[in-house]
Amino acid sequence: MARDKGRDKLQRERPAKWVGNTEKRRVYVYTEGKVTEKEYIDLIHEEGIPKKPGEEVEIHFMNATAAGDGRKPLPMVKQAVKVLRQMERDAERNDLDEHDWRWPQVWVLFDRDTHKDITEAFDMAKKAGVRIAYSHPCFELWRLLHYKNYTSTFGGVCDSANDKLREQPGFAQTYGKNVKKVSVQESKHVHPGQITGKVQGRSRYATAKRFAEAMSKRHDGANPNDWDTYTDMWRFVEEGLLLGDY
Repeated sequence: MARDKGRDKLQRERPAKWVGNTEKRRVYVYTEGKVTEKEYIDLIHEEGIPKKPGEEVEIHFMNATAAGDGRKPLPMVKQAVKVLRQMERDAERNDLDEHDWRWPQVWVLFDRDTHKDITEAFDMAKKAGVRIAYSHPCFELWRLLHYKNYTSTFGGVCDSANDKLREQPGFAQTYGKNVKKVSVQESKHVHPGQITGKVQGRSRYATAKRFAEAMSKRHDGANPNDWDTYTDMWRFVEEGLLLGDY
């Protein structure tokens, strides 16, 4: 039987040995998307404002070259569990304890899309201590909330969220002063003006977080497949990257 190349790549991407102590928290991240999430994280890591001065993070993208299963929720969580155990052992050898702000974290960022193993991925992550940032229907919803609130359902269709995002005033111009329309492919790239700056006197991040928190309160069921619409990316920003704003 032919090997799954995506699975092979995922298995090979393991963190380097933790040598010596560190003054930064190590955060290990698995992302479903190859481009958008990484560009977003790189941007806010550079532009973000720490919640507490001196508390910084060191980000490690764990499935940057993965494909196939290497970007599906359950396989990512399975690999994340292994990495978390290794990092916890290394942290203990470096005289850290789990109450230290530098204690390492492993995050998995994924969307609802059409995945069939969402609930299992959530259950496994919760049991192991792996952290999840989840968007329904997809990450584009979180980007859209930086512009406006959205209270209707997308019916699980990510393309609809992307269409709404590309329609937002000023979005196309973040790709060039005279750009009037952006393709779906182009819109995968995250530019500063889309998430930084202010909206009605409030930072775009604060605006997005407020909308996302209100959105989450509408979902009291235990099944994340039913949380349409939903995103808790702000938890990754604040609890993982230790940022208060950007």
